Amino acid sequence: MARKDSIWRGIVTACGLFLIVLTFAIGAFLFYKGSGTFTTYHHSVWEFLFSPQWNPADDFTGGGQIGAAIFIVGSICVCFLALLIATPFSLAAAIFMSVISPKVSEKIFRPAVEIFVGIPSVVYGWVGTTVLVPFLEQLFHLSYGYSVLAGGIVLAVMIFPTIASVSADAIAGVPAGYQEAAYGLGSTRWQVIRRILLPAAKPGILTGIILGLSRAFGEALAVAMVIGKMKAFPAGILSPTNNLTALIASDMGGATEGGEYSTALWTMALLLLLISYLFIFLIRKVTAKGEKIK
Repeated sequence: MARKDSIWRGIVTACGLFLIVLTFAIGAFLFYKGSGTFTTYHHSVWEFLFSPQWNPADDFTGGGQIGAAIFIVGSICVCFLALLIATPFSLAAAIFMSVISPKVSEKIFRPAVEIFVGIPSVVYGWVGTTVLVPFLEQLFHLSYGYSVLAGGIVLAVMIFPTIASVSADAIAGVPAGYQEAAYGLGSTRWQVIRRILLPAAKPGILTGIILGLSRAFGEALAVAMVIGKMKAFPAGILSPTNNLTALIASDMGGATEGGEYSTALWTMALLLLLISYLFIFLIRKVTAKGEKIK
């Protein structure tokens, strides 16, 4: 038995080390490919982050413009709009699943919410293109419904189950004694939810929100189908624009490998990886803070 335990311990340890090495390898590869914008083609970080001029040369001589500000702003606008839309509905669903009707939710509502996770992103994009975009055109009397709002709504539906599931688990994990003490003091159900459960589950809820935002930043196909893919800063939520993931997905296949255009797209991918690392760091900080509180 001891020998079997040591074998399985070694297998699990090897798998963990492999994941660590793989993560660092992906980071090193993206750094190698993406840093060429600054080392090979001699563009500045300031130009890449803050210039709106995007016209890279699709060759090995360079000399183009690689300002990604439009796509960065587009990503930020769409993702935070999605978060603004999804968070209230996700928290309401989490409260319903963990407090209002946990038994019914465990059999019906939670499985229905989790089904959304398995739906391919192209399905969300197709529904957004055929249903949501024409609806926005008619509702706001627009020439076209491709917009930041369309992308935000599609992303909100996609990140809803992530935020709802994590938040529900966080609320359900609050010790029952907290609720019993509050009810014993004469609190109503809403007072218990608002003053006891939500503050106690705050670290877990914030973790769910950050995870949802992380997925929103990494989503490409669904957003690309409804955002309009226009190289311009959005004038409002009803205006089309473009974002980092949509540009990478649409242009990487046609760019000359090793050229300035391809290298600039790799730099965008590196930026997305750094954003993901930032979200992981935030999750770790929030989780550690929650453990200290407990």
